[in-house]
Amino acid sequence: MKQLMKSVRTKLFLTLFAISSGISSILAQDKSSTTTSTTNSTTTTVSIQPWMWIVGGAILLIILVALLRGGKSRDSVTVSRTTTTESNDV
Repeated sequence: MKQLMKSVRTKLFLTLFAISSGISSILAQDKSSTTTSTTNSTTTTVSIQPWMWIVGGAILLIILVALLRGGKSRDSVTVSRTTTTESNDV
């Protein structure tokens, strides 16, 4: 029972702390002074040439083919056996 009371107290304390910190941050904002700031931002766009897409696609295709073919060549091992039987017809 004591452990339950400690748990309830802890939860209550943390809840009150969260609410009070939220309220204090709201009340700390001052609306009496206004500041204006201007920012100049330039945006640069990166354009990739079409030949870069083609080269990238070709490299990706080569890598995929190498990975897919590499897995099958290791697993396929050919074993051939020849069995001869001798018959003793007397």
